[in-house]
Amino acid sequence: MKDSKPDSPKPIRKITGKKPSAKPPKFNIMWLYAIVIMILLGVGYFSNGNSAEQITYQFFETNILKNHDVQKLQAYKNGDLITVDVFIKPEALKSRPDIYKSVQNQRTITGAPSNGPQYYFTYASYETLNQQINAAEKEFGFTENDRVQIDYTQQNSILSNVLFQGVIMILLFAAVWIFIMRRMSGGSGGGPGGQIFNIGKSKATLFDKEAQVSVTFNDVAGLEEAKQEVMEIVDFLKNPKKYTNLGGKIPKGALLIGSPGTGKTLLAKAVAGEAQVPFFSLSGSDFVEMFVGVGASRVRDLFRQAKDKAPCIIFIDEIDAIGRARGKNNIVGGNDERENTLNQLLVEMDGFGTDSGIIILAATNRPDVLDSALLRPGRFDRQVSIDKPDLVGREQIFKVHLKPVKLAEGVDAKKLSAQTPGFAGAEIANVCNEAALIAARKNKDAVDMADFQDAIDRVIGGLEKKNKIISPEEKRIVAYHEAGHAIAGWFLEYADPLVKVSIVPRGVAALGYAQYLPKEQFLYTTEQLLDGMCMTMGGRVAEDITFGKISTGAQNDLERITKLGYAMVTIYGMNDKVGNVSFNDTQGEYQFNKPYSEKTSEMIDEEVRNLITNVYERTKKLLTDKKAGLEKLANKLLEKEILFQSDLEEILGKRPFDHRTTYDEFVNGPEGGNQEAAAGNLIHEGVADHSGTFNRNPEEKDAN
Repeated sequence: MKDSKPDSPKPIRKITGKKPSAKPPKFNIMWLYAIVIMILLGVGYFSNGNSAEQITYQFFETNILKNHDVQKLQAYKNGDLITVDVFIKPEALKSRPDIYKSVQNQRTITGAPSNGPQYYFTYASYETLNQQINAAEKEFGFTENDRVQIDYTQQNSILSNVLFQGVIMILLFAAVWIFIMRRMSGGSGGGPGGQIFNIGKSKATLFDKEAQVSVTFNDVAGLEEAKQEVMEIVDFLKNPKKYTNLGGKIPKGALLIGSPGTGKTLLAKAVAGEAQVPFFSLSGSDFVEMFVGVGASRVRDLFRQAKDKAPCIIFIDEIDAIGRARGKNNIVGGNDERENTLNQLLVEMDGFGTDSGIIILAATNRPDVLDSALLRPGRFDRQVSIDKPDLVGREQIFKVHLKPVKLAEGVDAKKLSAQTPGFAGAEIANVCNEAALIAARKNKDAVDMADFQDAIDRVIGGLEKKNKIISPEEKRIVAYHEAGHAIAGWFLEYADPLVKVSIVPRGVAALGYAQYLPKEQFLYTTEQLLDGMCMTMGGRVAEDITFGKISTGAQNDLERITKLGYAMVTIYGMNDKVGNVSFNDTQGEYQFNKPYSEKTSEMIDEEVRNLITNVYERTKKLLTDKKAGLEKLANKLLEKEILFQSDLEEILGKRPFDHRTTYDEFVNGPEGGNQEAAAGNLIHEGVADHSGTFNRNPEEKDAN
């Protein structure tokens, strides 16, 4: 049911292109709170300022009145008795410190005013007090001029009045209550959604027709298929008759699925800029709150306001925050707030009373954890997969991000795309930005190809640390380790061709690294995987055959080899003894129970260990045969620190295989080209294997 008050304020942040008009400054309620607190502090200070010491009347008479030290007395009613404040003459305080020392010390400690009473005592009534004072004055020889002045009042000072103190407490409580209520209700500005009385309201940001959304489909490159899917939805909103005349219906939802940085949110921004209809944007975590029922309430409020704006688009980023599969990890008898939120979202998207005109866009990089009811047609009719871009896609993305960069001659987006296999759009944007920063650091007028090469190295391997102190022994171990990788990759047919090897430290703990240019492919044969494992094992083997001992530098290599070995045996069915079976657990069903017996588990462990042993022996035989080249390459590395493919050809000779690289074919065409020249222009992306901690190959799949 629609709200009967259409003019009620909406809790949606509306972003428009108009500049907000200047508003007169409002009175800040915090000043009022500050004044109240200062008054209370002042009252407390002055009410506690009377630091008089309580005495008995006998003490007053024999020690104070007898010495003629009384300046005046002030008597007032205090319940059934009277209280008498005693003011001592200032000269008496100084002349008789033995009597009044404690009073002076007390006033020094408390900081009480010096003109206040020093003592007080209680008495029965005014009449008896007056009689007692008169009798004492006659006894102590007081004259008519010396008699003590007594001021009589009917009640206590207002500061110590019980009624006034009660009023102060009530005012203090009221001030605190008003402050809390104003904060919970949004303060003087009436903020949307985030306060206690607006906690059930939607937190969505509204982009309407007046909004200045600068992103369009022209800014989205490398995602042609995904763009086509969402452009069709935008076109349906603009020209609905084109589809309804043929009996078609607008999709109710589209789910954007892809790895981080591939452009899911960017594509949604482009839809907001192109749709020309109200666009609600929010995150999945905006529904989540600590209070029960808030998530479902926000879902209802979001769709209620979307219905008022229909036709419109709702975009929920990171929907896996509320869309996880129900029934997992649920406490028995408990109330799962996230499940309630998801149930309400399912009903609003395609329930009994669902209205048309609202299209849901959502994005996630975890589609495997989403609830099956959320993915069915009728809710998300389309699942748009956004993969990492290929060669052509990366070239288009580079062209977009190179537009604002001042480029030197020779910078080619086509070459850069070939040098960055596996890079997502966000990483390409980072490379372009890093290149500009590096050129500015070198005081250049334009960004050249060398700056992009340094930027790619920076993104892959981390910051170069030439000043890092490494002992000559460690540096020699690193040189032979990296030379072992290079030799193995150079003389193995199916290994990725090495294009650069360095022993310059990079990143947190990288003491050296080797870069390869992997071929862009989706299927790998057993021979390719085994050659890759041998190349990865080259560093450990080189240390063994050269120094007769091994170091911790191969930790990262061994992790990758072990992971790939288990994948070959248990996932890809590449082992004769285990057979053509796959225990791949994509749904996470075997977290606690293995889908095979303990005997099979022992067999798998044994076969993986045998596989890695065979790889080690094969690599050891290869490097032993090529030990002369290993020595030359390691010594050259110690001398120059960085070697390229041309240096390897000079030391080792031409690679004994006639395979053209993907880069060569893309840049120079399928008919020919100089692979050696092409490789000489690379800084190339690939695997950075080093002493133990860093490696990166964006093209590697999960098995690698």
